[in-house]
Amino acid sequence: MDAIPLVLDGYLTAAPVPGDRDGIVCWRLSCSAGTDHLVEEAIIPCTTMEPEIVHALLTERQPGDLLRVTGHLTLPEAASGVIQLHVESLEVLWEAPLLDADEDEDGRDGDTATVTDAAADRNSALAALAEALTSLGHQAAPGPEQSVRIHLSPAGTLGTDLEHCHSIDLTPARAHQLADAIDALNCRLDDRPDGGVVLDPQTLADLTDLFDDIDLIDLTRTVLTATRPENRPAVTRAMDDMFGDVPAPEDTDP
Repeated sequence: MDAIPLVLDGYLTAAPVPGDRDGIVCWRLSCSAGTDHLVEEAIIPCTTMEPEIVHALLTERQPGDLLRVTGHLTLPEAASGVIQLHVESLEVLWEAPLLDADEDEDGRDGDTATVTDAAADRNSALAALAEALTSLGHQAAPGPEQSVRIHLSPAGTLGTDLEHCHSIDLTPARAHQLADAIDALNCRLDDRPDGGVVLDPQTLADLTDLFDDIDLIDLTRTVLTATRPENRPAVTRAMDDMFGDVPAPEDTDP
């Protein structure tokens, strides 16, 4: 059966191993394709005889790396055979961070429940973000085809967390909309009181002078004069809550 040309993006599931002959290396890629309702997972066995790829896989790559491989997929003649992708070129799309030995040891010595809760929160956040982005990518919209790819994955070594990795494709128009939404979110967060905004001394002095010049009795008189008689008790209570116990105008008139 003729080999099928194929390009795949996937995560390295485990460390590559030498093949049964010299100059050959074998490994597996975890590939996924997101839809509106599910994520289809596939593990693809790969092999290569290209010397540069063999050297890179055995000396540089580690589980969790996101790779793009190009080659030819061979289908077995019998149902009991093995599908295999013979790789001719390899591109590293994302490198999994190296796991520091001290950090790993600290994690084992720490509170297991805390680590488990943190991982659950992380995985829940990844799933929610992936679902939102997948929905955005599948909304019908005019424009060019999907050509922007976003990869989501846990930080750290990914050898045991590949089920929480996601790849989402967007059109350039959707990617621009997403960037605009994030910019707007950042602006709203910066405007929050706890955003760390510090006013300069002159502005603080001007605001202090402004509020010092407010005559609360005169302000109360003006507000109550403009208020219907049946609403004045409620307005008076509201102003007391806002400014403190302000004397009523009739209590201060000579």
